[in-house]
Amino acid sequence: MSAPFEERSGVVPCGTPWGRWYQTLEEVFIEVRVPPGTRAKDVRCSLRSRHISLAVCGQELLQGKLFDSTVTDEGTWTLEDRQMIRIVLMKTNRDAGNCWTSLLENEYAADPWVQDQMQRKLTLERFQRELGRDCFV
Repeated sequence: MSAPFEERSGVVPCGTPWGRWYQTLEEVFIEVRVPPGTRAKDVRCSLRSRHISLAVCGQELLQGKLFDSTVTDEGTWTLEDRQMIRIVLMKTNRDAGNCWTSLLENEYAADPWVQDQMQRKLTLERFQRELGRDCFV
């Protein structure tokens, strides 16, 4: 099985019909493909502690209750190259054991193998912070 682990970025992405999502100890990243030429004024994005909604040109792309809570004031979205929206959410619980198994409560779950890889990455990230990066290079 080919690993979805991206060596350069250290990311373990979970693919979705609209793009992908991945996480670190502190943040959840969501990348949504949008039609080329999309403008910021075409985007409606609502980020709340436990809820997210994203619509482009009136078409809902993502909506629901998040897997866990986030820091509302820290959530951001950007439109990149007029073809991708990147949403960054700050986790409320930033422990290595807080590995989200899905983006929303009942949607966009990582398969068991990807989930295992995500958990390993978060555990490694925690150890690197506690012991210093040089121990793992």
